[in-house]
Amino acid sequence: MNPGTSVFSRPGLKNYSTTQNVHLFLRMLSDKIKIAAFVSLVLAFAAYTFYLYTHLPVGQQKTSDPVIRGKTAWQKYNCSACHQIYGLGGFLGPDLTNVYSLRGKDYIRAFMITGTTIMPQFHLSEQEMNDVTAFLYGVDSSGNADPRSIKKYYDGTIEQ
Repeated sequence: MNPGTSVFSRPGLKNYSTTQNVHLFLRMLSDKIKIAAFVSLVLAFAAYTFYLYTHLPVGQQKTSDPVIRGKTAWQKYNCSACHQIYGLGGFLGPDLTNVYSLRGKDYIRAFMITGTTIMPQFHLSEQEMNDVTAFLYGVDSSGNADPRSIKKYYDGTIEQ
């Protein structure tokens, strides 16, 4: 090795001092580590996402046609603009997650037929009312969503 050259010198590149070459080498190495870490995280995210979507228990449950049609009617009439399901949706009307077990089918149908001073009368067909009622029954049977019964922990987890 010639005097004034270093292990980090490359042919065709400017001959920097050894200290500058070490800093360049470490910067280049740290960039490679950052890229490797980023690629590893992306691959881990993709693998975990694939696992979640292929092993969800929801895919194993069969949903009845009236429930599917009821969800479609729920979306068509934009019920979630005012009402919540599982705490998600609007705040003008009540959360309807457990309304079927708390009030019953007739109570739900009465509001769908007449509306209220705040809720408009949507003029639903008999089939649509049956389907929305079936949808609300399906939502109700999936669990309890009363937020007052949920205990929240400091790490963000919850317990009912």
